[in-house]
Amino acid sequence: MPTFTPNQYDALERAVLDSRRIVIRRRGSEFSVIPERLDGTTGRERLYAMHPTTGESMKFFLDEIDSFEVVW
Repeated sequence: MPTFTPNQYDALERAVLDSRRIVIRRRGSEFSVIPERLDGTTGRERLYAMHPTTGESMKFFLDEIDSFEVVW
């Protein structure tokens, strides 16, 4: 389980606010998504995102993300 730095959290929050595309790496898979919101009300932080091509809603638990990168 990775621990993100304050700068990484800032970049993720900024990507959500600006609807900037991010690439998430998790369990050997890579997802290119547009983040919509962060939620931590249930004890585990979640990132809600949308697939840019299909419009599919996706949910990622932050403690399961290996790494991410803001790309747009």
